[in-house]
Amino acid sequence: MTDQRTETTESRPRAAATGTGGTGAAAAARAYYDSSDVDAFYDSIWGGEDIHIGIYAHEREQVRAASRRTIEHVVAKVAHLLGPGRRVLDLGSGYGGAARYLAEHFGCRVTALNISEQQNRRHRTTNAERGLDGLIEVVTGSFDDIPFPAEHFDVVWSQDALCHSGDPGRTLGEVARVLGPEGEFVFTDIMAADDTPAEAIRPLLTRLAAPSLTTPGHYQKLLPQVGLAKVEFEELSQQLRNHYTRLTEEARRYHAEPDGAISPSYLARVRENLPLWQRACRDGLLVWGIYHCRR
Repeated sequence: MTDQRTETTESRPRAAATGTGGTGAAAAARAYYDSSDVDAFYDSIWGGEDIHIGIYAHEREQVRAASRRTIEHVVAKVAHLLGPGRRVLDLGSGYGGAARYLAEHFGCRVTALNISEQQNRRHRTTNAERGLDGLIEVVTGSFDDIPFPAEHFDVVWSQDALCHSGDPGRTLGEVARVLGPEGEFVFTDIMAADDTPAEAIRPLLTRLAAPSLTTPGHYQKLLPQVGLAKVEFEELSQQLRNHYTRLTEEARRYHAEPDGAISPSYLARVRENLPLWQRACRDGLLVWGIYHCRR
């Protein structure tokens, strides 16, 4: 793999919105993911256990299979640091698909830090059902204030969650603080392209409840500032387009049930919003990929 570096002359990302700090962003993310409609959407349409962007083997592949492939692909970058006795921090762990994969396949201890107590309850229940609750600790909290001591973890892991940070510099600083001297940080994120104006993607973010999207250029600037060296950025933006194309198709096929798993009004908003993401990907406004960093 090549190190694909993205340079920018801007002092801040063009697509960054203003007026929302870390505390406000955390509250917005909690309200979003604790919604019963949103919970049912991620469970029924997005992929269930793994609620992040998928890596697709072909354009018709199931969302769940592609999402699991992303975990396997990311794992390969830090597998040398995984095993019994190793400590992993999963930031924005959702329903716990990645945490369970790491614990089950490598026997490492995983701390899953996540803002949504609704997701966390399901995460804990599933861990217990699979006999993994002894290896996974689920903690409700924000990644802007990680409740663990310095140099505590061998690996910090995050998938498509940092877009909810109202202060990426603070979040990355917290990651660097809790990462051990030989530790590594691996994460995926949905980003705006460096030349994307804020107004071009603002309509996309109404459903996601994200304050803004940072850019590859902004990450390139922030990472060394907090003491993290970028080993690699693997750009996989085409997979972001594949993912939103599949989600749009699944949302169109989904029928709202009378029991209200996803309310008709929310389903209508999703069907209106997802094509905006699909179009933004097509127009090159968004970037997605995997960052691999170390202390």
